[in-house]
Amino acid sequence: MDTDTSTMTRFRFGKSLVVAIDGPSGSGKSSVSRETARRLHAAYLDTGAMYRAVTLHCLEKGVDLTDAGSVERATRELDLSISTRPDTEAVLVSGIDVTDAIREPRVTRAVSAVATTLGARSELIRRQRQIIADSHHRIVAEGRDITTVVAPDAEVRILLTASEEARLRRRGDQLGGTQTAEQLKQQVLARDARDSSVVNFHQAANGVVTVDSSDLDFEQTVTAVLDVVRTVAHH
Repeated sequence: MDTDTSTMTRFRFGKSLVVAIDGPSGSGKSSVSRETARRLHAAYLDTGAMYRAVTLHCLEKGVDLTDAGSVERATRELDLSISTRPDTEAVLVSGIDVTDAIREPRVTRAVSAVATTLGARSELIRRQRQIIADSHHRIVAEGRDITTVVAPDAEVRILLTASEEARLRRRGDQLGGTQTAEQLKQQVLARDARDSSVVNFHQAANGVVTVDSSDLDFEQTVTAVLDVVRTVAHH
């Protein structure tokens, strides 16, 4: 199927095209979603970056991450700005650029505490829905609960998955070989186990198309996702 950039850039132009992509850690959803947005000439939303920004803020301000009320309050009060341009990765908290800081290991270790605080989740879901509306409904949004909670009415809903082995390998490559096998398992599998206590991102809900990237390279995965977009949202 022909899914090159030139044909997909104008696909469904003038009509709503929300592409919701969920998946576990290391499935490649961020890089694949960003490139999909680029080729669709759409906005891009990394919802995970929003959870990380809240986590960093809590760590910096000494908010007790085990106190749900405090975490929810910090989330509601947070001055958070996130770029939705696929070519510009920028996360600002109170006007300060935290794009790199939110990827630090201390944030990765703590982010599930925010992600499993239901009050914080509901506030971020509210903000994510607003961002989708502000994009004129032409956006690729990715995370854990986009297909089921944030945008269940999206024109295209995809679960991007991969085998445990592939996910560990990719995360290891992404971190430049700086982590031991045990550290990688902690980062990828342990975090997934914690997050899955509040949201199921391992099995596709009804109407959600699964794309398994275990044996696909990056370009093949993007093509597979664009194929789903065209097939599901062709009318």
